[in-house]
Amino acid sequence: MSVTTDTKKQNAAKVETADSHSGWQTLQRVILPSASQMDTVPLYMDMGTATGIQLSTVGDRDGKPTKARTISSPSKEAHVEDFLSRFSTSVRSGERVSFGSYFNAFPASYWRRWTTVDKVRLQVRTQGAGSVIVYKSNARGSLQRVDTRRVEGIAENHFELTLAPFGDGGWYWFDLVAGSEPLVMLDAEWQGPAVATTPGSVTLQITTLNKTEFCLNNLRLLAATDEALAYVKEVLIVDQGTQKLTDAEGFEDVKKSLGGKLRIINQANLGGSGGFARGMFEAVENGSDYVLLMDDDVVVEPESIIRLLTFADRCKTPTLVGGHMFDLYNRTVLHTFGEVVNPYRFQPTLPSEDMYLGHDFLTSNLRQTSWLHRRCDVDYNGWWMCLIPTKVIREIGLSLPLFIKWDDSEYGLRAKAAGYPTVSLPGSAVWHVSWIDKDDLVGWQAYFHARNRVVAALLHSPYEFGGRVIKESQYADVKHLVSMQYATAQGRQWALEDVLNGPAGLLDLLDKKLPQIRQMMADYSDSVFRPDPEDFPAPKMDKPPRRGHGPSKPSKITLLPWAAKTVVRQLASPVKGTSAVRPQTTVAHQDNRWWRMAQYDSAVVSNAEGTGASWYRRDPKRLRKMLAESARLHSALLKEWPVLSKKYKAAVSELTSMESWRRTFEQHTQNEVK
Repeated sequence: MSVTTDTKKQNAAKVETADSHSGWQTLQRVILPSASQMDTVPLYMDMGTATGIQLSTVGDRDGKPTKARTISSPSKEAHVEDFLSRFSTSVRSGERVSFGSYFNAFPASYWRRWTTVDKVRLQVRTQGAGSVIVYKSNARGSLQRVDTRRVEGIAENHFELTLAPFGDGGWYWFDLVAGSEPLVMLDAEWQGPAVATTPGSVTLQITTLNKTEFCLNNLRLLAATDEALAYVKEVLIVDQGTQKLTDAEGFEDVKKSLGGKLRIINQANLGGSGGFARGMFEAVENGSDYVLLMDDDVVVEPESIIRLLTFADRCKTPTLVGGHMFDLYNRTVLHTFGEVVNPYRFQPTLPSEDMYLGHDFLTSNLRQTSWLHRRCDVDYNGWWMCLIPTKVIREIGLSLPLFIKWDDSEYGLRAKAAGYPTVSLPGSAVWHVSWIDKDDLVGWQAYFHARNRVVAALLHSPYEFGGRVIKESQYADVKHLVSMQYATAQGRQWALEDVLNGPAGLLDLLDKKLPQIRQMMADYSDSVFRPDPEDFPAPKMDKPPRRGHGPSKPSKITLLPWAAKTVVRQLASPVKGTSAVRPQTTVAHQDNRWWRMAQYDSAVVSNAEGTGASWYRRDPKRLRKMLAESARLHSALLKEWPVLSKKYKAAVSELTSMESWRRTFEQHTQNEVK
C-alpha cells in the first residue's frame, strides 16, 4: 500500500486548503487499495449492486420482527487498472460502485456519541458525467437515500449532513454511477467544522519479539504515508527478542526514511505488558499527547493512524480509541467488531447476540449486514492497535505487569472506572494472524490466561467471590485433566498459587515465570511436540470401538452422569494393553475436545499450527494428585477472595506507577538505538 510522491503532495495541499479557507477540516479521507492488495477491495469499494436490507414493518405472529431480507446481486470483478491512486478511481461507463464499505463509509453514530462534531460535509471531486448518490442507514441497517447530484466535466460537490438521527447507530456513504463514459473520482473526504486546536502528538510504539520482517514492513508503510508520519512525534520499537531489528537486512534504509523519528529500546523479554508499558512510559516522558500501541505481527492500514488521532482529538472527554483486527491470511474477514467483559463470568464476549466472530465482507458487505449498523459500545480494545491519551496514563497508571493476556482488557476496565471510555472505531484496522484457529488455552499460555483472569476479576468483578470465575476455573481444570493435558493443568495450578501469594509477586515474576513454565513442560509428553508423525509408534486399538463408532458427545441431559462415570474410570481404571507403549489413535487439532479425549488412554494429538503433534497418555496416579490439588487451590481461593480482592486493589497504584515501572525498566534495559 504505497502512495506516489505527487499524489501525497496534492492531497496534503488540498487538506491545507480545506483547513485554512473553507471552515471545514478533514475527518476521514476516502482511500483505495494498492495494486498489490486487490484481495482487500471489498473493504474499500463495493462492486455489487446491493442497495441494502429490506426490513419488515410488521412482526410475526408472536410480535417479533421478521428476518431481514437482503436486496443484492453478485459483485462484479474489480479491475486493477481502474484504481488510479490511493485516492482516485475510475468507474466504467454504465456501471455503479458504492463506497458503503468498511474503510470508506462514515461511522456517523460513533462521531455523534463520542465527539463534539454535530454535522459533517461530504466533498467529492469528479471528472466525467454521472451521478453522486448519498445514503444513510439507521441502527437497524435500514437504508435511506439522502441526496443525488448529476455531475459532468470536472466538478466538486459538497453535501452538508447532520449527525442528529444517529443516536443508536448508522452510517453515511455514497455511490457513484457512470454515464455513457467513465466517471473518475479524483478524491473524496468527510469533513467536520474547523477547530482552532492543533492535532495532538503521538508516540507510535511497537512491541516486538523476533518479528523483524513485520516490523520493517510496517515502518516502510508509515514512511510512505507523509500525512500519518507528520503527527508522529516518535516511532518507538521495544525489542525484546533475540533476533534484533537493528541486525535485519534493510534496517538502515528504513531508519533513514523515517527522518530521525525512530528509536529502538532493547530490553529483556517482559512480555506484551512489559513492552506496552514501556511505550506508555516513554510517551509520558517525551511529552506526547497520545501513545499508539501496536503489535509486531500486523500489517497496518496507515490511514488508520490519522483516523484514530483525528477522532481522539475531537472526543468530548479523553478516550481510548482502538482499531479493529482483520485476518492476515483471509483479509476480508473481520475478527471481531468489539468486545466487552461479561461481569458475571468475567470472560470477553460480544456486546450483542446478533454479532459473531469472523465476518467476511466478501460474502456480506456493510449494507447487507444489519448488525454492523448498530453502534457497538465496548469495554476495551485489543492492543494490536490502540491509541491511549497520556492524560489517562498519568491518572490511572500504566499496564499491570501481567506479561501477556488480560493486560488490555484490565486496562480498559480500569480506565472506564475512572471515567475514560474506549471506542473501537470502524474504518481503522490492522491485519493480524487470527487466533480462531489457535488454542492458547492449552500449553505455556494457559498459566497467564488463568492467573490474569482471576487477578482482573479480583480487581473489577462487581459480584461477591467473582461470580462464576472460581467455578468455571475448576471446571476447566477437570476438563484439561480428563483430556490428559497434564502440563496445561500444572500451569493453571501454578497460576492459582501465584494469585494466592498476593500482588507483590507480579513484578518479580515478570521475566522469570515463562522460563520456569517451559522447563516444567519439558517433563510432560502432552507438551513435547514432534514435527513428524513417524516420531511416534503407529497407533493401534486393542479393542475395536462399539459398533464401529468413535467417541460421542454426551447430551445436556446425560452430561453429569456421563462425566462422573468418566472421571471415576480415569481415576480407578489402570491403563491396559498396549496403550502404555503406543497411542490408540491420532486426533486432529479441531477434534481435540475434552469429552472425546476423556475416552482414550493414549493418543497423538496435532497442534493448532499444524507444525507438530504430542503424545497424550493417561496417568491415573497423576490425575488423582492433580484433581486433589485443584480442589484445594480453588477452595483456598474461595475462602480468601474478599481479602485478596482488597490486597490487589490496594496494590494497583504502586504496581502500575511510573516509578515502579521505571525501576523495572532500569533493571532490564539492554541498550537504546537512535
